[in-house]
Amino acid sequence: MTTTVPLGEVVEIRGGGTPSRSVSDYWDGPIPWATVKDFKSTVLEKTQESITTEGVANSATNVVPAGAVIVPTRMAVGKAAINSIDLAINQDLKALIPKECVDRRFLLHFLLSKAAFLEGRAQGATVKGIKLDLLRSLEFPRLGIEEQRLIASVLDKADGIQRKRADFCEAIHAFLKSAYVHIVGHLNPSHGDWAPFTIEALAEQRKGAIRSGPFGSALRHGEFVDEGIAVLGIDNAVQNKFAWAERRFITPSKYQELRRYKVFPDDVIITIMGTTGRSAVVPEDIPEAITTKHLATITCNKELIHPEVLSFAIHSDPLIIRQIKSFNKGAIMDGLNLGTIRRLEISLPPMDEQLRFVAALRKARAIYAASETPDGSGEDLFQSLSQRAFRGEL
Repeated sequence: MTTTVPLGEVVEIRGGGTPSRSVSDYWDGPIPWATVKDFKSTVLEKTQESITTEGVANSATNVVPAGAVIVPTRMAVGKAAINSIDLAINQDLKALIPKECVDRRFLLHFLLSKAAFLEGRAQGATVKGIKLDLLRSLEFPRLGIEEQRLIASVLDKADGIQRKRADFCEAIHAFLKSAYVHIVGHLNPSHGDWAPFTIEALAEQRKGAIRSGPFGSALRHGEFVDEGIAVLGIDNAVQNKFAWAERRFITPSKYQELRRYKVFPDDVIITIMGTTGRSAVVPEDIPEAITTKHLATITCNKELIHPEVLSFAIHSDPLIIRQIKSFNKGAIMDGLNLGTIRRLEISLPPMDEQLRFVAALRKARAIYAASETPDGSGEDLFQSLSQRAFRGEL
């Protein structure tokens, strides 16, 4: 097991500040001035604002030489970046200047590996932050500089895999968004000829075709068991495709009380609490299952609309998102509920166009699935390597 040393013993920590906004001579000078808004990646190479030498002299800010590791201690706790230019920082940031025994990229990866830990200890009623003492007390691995560089090199490569996979995922999603608007959305030349339908009209015309899960005391968390009838929640739809994540079950006897909340193959489930506005189609091989109150469920009239088209529309159609904003006074997804969902309106494309989009959707998903490695996604690989590195297992 690798021995450790408190982080404060191997880095110099500098704070920052903000020059007075009322003194124009302090602003728009030659010195880049960083805030949490500038944390777009793990490299700080430019800032949105700049200050003058007078601004530095008359405030608590510090000019940090290139090559430090900058971390937010308020608002964006858990992020970290190396500054590639000399810059000043505000009071929400701390600059960690490594001593000769510390490799800066190893330090960067170490701090990023502590993101969840630091976020979990952030405090504050509105804006959460961490204390400087917590940062100083982090247990930093006591490794030789060459070993640090080797580990940093491995993690850099793993991070590159993660980023390429994220770019690939984004490219797939961009393609699907484009395919949607051109095939079944508003950029199809025939879009103006399609009749508008509310989602309520596109559901099966029976009671409970649009429903949410059991509320209040009807289903309590303490009633979940290790096996039985599955209960679907936000995690099953949050990726905008159906995925098994946390497994929740209720007993068969409890299920008899809640049968009206049953989900069926090809139902569309929509997140209406927590991370709202995500949607997915329930797969054909779904076992007996109900949903929690965090999901809305739609059983579609499949003679009118394909469930995959409806699901994609919910989370990505710009016209649907505009309607949700208008219903909720400007909020994109806040307050999504059954009433809002029922009123959403779609210009209904012919079924042959719907099937063309579904074919493109399935092909894109197959390409994405084929790119997955046995180890899982690039993020899984990176997180696994990172945690092993800082436990001394690499």
